[in-house]
This record gives sequence, structure tokens and C-alpha cells, in this order.
Amino acid sequence: MDALSGVLESAKLKTVVYPKFQFTSPWGIEMEQDARSQFWRLLKGSCYLRVPGEKDIKMNVGDIVCIPHGSKHLISGKSNTTCVPASEFGKAYHIGKPLFQGKDEETILMGGHFEFTPSVQHPFIKSLPKVIYLNNTTKELNLWLEQAALLMNEEISGEKIGSKLVLGRLVDILFVLIIRAYLEQVDINGGFLMALKDNRISNSLKSMHESPQKNWTLNQLAVTAGMSRSLYCREFKRLVGETPLSYLTNWRILKSKEILLESQENIVDVASRVGYQSEAAFNRLFKTKVGVTPANYRRKNLV
Repeated sequence: MDALSGVLESAKLKTVVYPKFQFTSPWGIEMEQDARSQFWRLLKGSCYLRVPGEKDIKMNVGDIVCIPHGSKHLISGKSNTTCVPASEFGKAYHIGKPLFQGKDEETILMGGHFEFTPSVQHPFIKSLPKVIYLNNTTKELNLWLEQAALLMNEEISGEKIGSKLVLGRLVDILFVLIIRAYLEQVDINGGFLMALKDNRISNSLKSMHESPQKNWTLNQLAVTAGMSRSLYCREFKRLVGETPLSYLTNWRILKSKEILLESQENIVDVASRVGYQSEAAFNRLFKTKVGVTPANYRRKNLV
């Protein structure tokens, strides 16, 4: 399993697709700061998306914009249109009296959001930019991304058998394709995203993710990257933001939290699965990192 897949599998990505929105000018919605990552794809017309502190984006048909950290943003038919709060728009929509239903130019938007498990604090999530804009006219919006978006549009357009499940899977795929396209499009100079692009460090991350139980040494990890120990340590710290052994420890804790909630294994077996032969040492480390013992963590989160 590649490094990104391992991270996303542990992050337990949850996705939601909104109903297809049809507006006529003038229209505008103000989305407040949210813990979730929103995305928008323009299906018809044109619109503007504005994130405070970022350059305004004029979207054309087929363009996709992702707001990874749920930053406040405004989306409207014209750049200077006054926007109503999303809560006001949502209230009107749900009582069957949607706003912006005039007779002027029509805009159709598809959107939704991605959500990571709150307890997952991984460098990948922190390294995502404030805005990801994929222009439909560029090569980065590749065939697979385009096909996933088109299939989503088909599923949203009608009540079909299993549509909810299909949409969930398609949005999961869409997120990965957005990140892949972004990595291909942008010249990234550092951070975890750069680590994903660096084959050497990415191979090392993959090895840690696949075998957290292994008694890794720095020399062994450097071999997985095909680098000298000193160069490996320097490059890993520069890109990932922490030392290899620190990352390994944090990954082991993340995996142990996952096992604790998804199985009935006793604590000593959980410890062994993530590389700790001493239950006492594992308990101490887990409490230092998480704030509670493994047993208490399981008890609190399974209530």
C-alpha cells in the first residue's frame, strides 16, 4: 500500500455529497469556517469563489475547487454579489423555498465535503494548502478525475438503486484524485506533500505503514529509502517535519488507537501489533501521547 493510501485508510475519511444546486443570478452564499473539507465543481454557467486572504477564483464549467481546511469562503455568480449565510440558504432550501430562483443566467453546482476522524493528527492533513484549484483546461484535471466527477453527477441526477453507497465511494476516489492532480500540478518545495512526491522518502513511509510492528532501526529505515543514514535523517526531517523515529512512534500510536476501537484484542496483543513487546512501556507511551491509558481510551470511545 502506498504512503498516501495508508494515511487515508487510518484517517477514516468520511464523505458527503450535497444535492445539485441550481441558481439564477444574482446569487451568492457565504460558507462559514468548518472543520470539514468542502469541494465544488461547476456544471453549468460561471461563478466566483473567494477565500479571505487568497486570490479570487473565477470558475468555469468543469473546474473543481477544494477547501481542505474548511476555511470561510464565498461563492457567487458575480464577483461583487452580496452573499447570504449558508445557514439561511439551507433553511430556505429544506422548507421547499430555495433562494436564487429567478429567470436570469443559470448556474449549476455540485458540491460536498470530506471529513477526517477528529482524533487523527497527521502531517499530511496539516500540509494541505488553504485552497486547491483544478482548472478543467489543464492537463492536471486528468481523465480519471473527470470521469469520477461525471459519474457523481449522474448519480446525483436521479434516485438509482444504491446511489448513496455509490456516491460515497466516488467521493472517496475524487478526494484521492484531487490530491494526485494537485501534486502533479504544483511545484511543492517542502512538507509532507513533498515527501509523498519523493520516491525515496515515500518508500520509507510505506515500509513504516505496512510493518509498524517491526523493530526498526535508523539504518534499516535508511535502506528502505536507498539513502545513507545521515542524508535520510536530514531529508526525512526536512520534508515530514519530524525525525523518522518520532514519525514511527506517532504512526504506531495512531494504528493502536485504530485497533483498540475496531477489535476486542487485549492490550498486550495491541502493543505487540504496533511494535511494543512490553505492555507497561506501551501503556506509558500511549498515555503520554494520548492523555489516557489504552484501556481508558477504548472505554471512553466505545460508549
